[in-house]
Amino acid sequence: MCTLEKQGSLYILTLTGPGEHRLNPTLIDSIRSALNQINSEAITSSSALITTAEGKFFSNGLDLAWTQSIPSKFQLLLRQLRSLISDFISLPMPTIAAVTGHASAGGFLLALSHDYVLMRKDRGFLYMSELDIGLKFPPWTMALIESKVGKPKAQREVVLRAAKLTAKEAEKWSIIDAAHDSAEGTVRAAIGLGGHLVKRKWDGHVYAQNRMVVLREVLHESDDTVDKITSTGSKL
Repeated sequence: MCTLEKQGSLYILTLTGPGEHRLNPTLIDSIRSALNQINSEAITSSSALITTAEGKFFSNGLDLAWTQSIPSKFQLLLRQLRSLISDFISLPMPTIAAVTGHASAGGFLLALSHDYVLMRKDRGFLYMSELDIGLKFPPWTMALIESKVGKPKAQREVVLRAAKLTAKEAEKWSIIDAAHDSAEGTVRAAIGLGGHLVKRKWDGHVYAQNRMVVLREVLHESDDTVDKITSTGSKL
């Protein structure tokens, strides 16, 4: 599950508990409910959102245990993930992911759906597992990776080498904006960045519209391939 806290003009969304924060319908619905609440409140003032997590994991991807009994559940869950990513892209404020633990597959995509990504140095990695488990990327996920992982060599590391990137490596490839010494330091830095962005007093709806133009390929890319993907071995 998740909690939503408001500190002045900042919203802090936290994936709670010591587990892997696997993305299943319950967690996805909880996050989307929080985003809906933010949308309803962030009408008249400049705001920013910080997403972080408790424990060892930021998110370890889709909840495969939930999908194993019925193959169509995986297809449903992948669509729900895409809807969640779309919610972040259309949110009317700057967004910051404070990655305080491992972010794998769908969890990596969740981090990339934010405008800024900060990461702790001392623990955790970013990892897209598809090549390792023989899974083709749906077009919308590749559109997101291409939009956020700009350098061709970095895309090769993420997609064609399935590299487990440390914060130092991710910062080198400009996949994250900054690396910090601890989980607490990462969240503090995110709060500082959020406060700086809020001071610009941007119109949130204009901000969202411009972000949606920048990421239009993510929003418009067909997901027809979802029906051809099976859940066997996937860590999305």
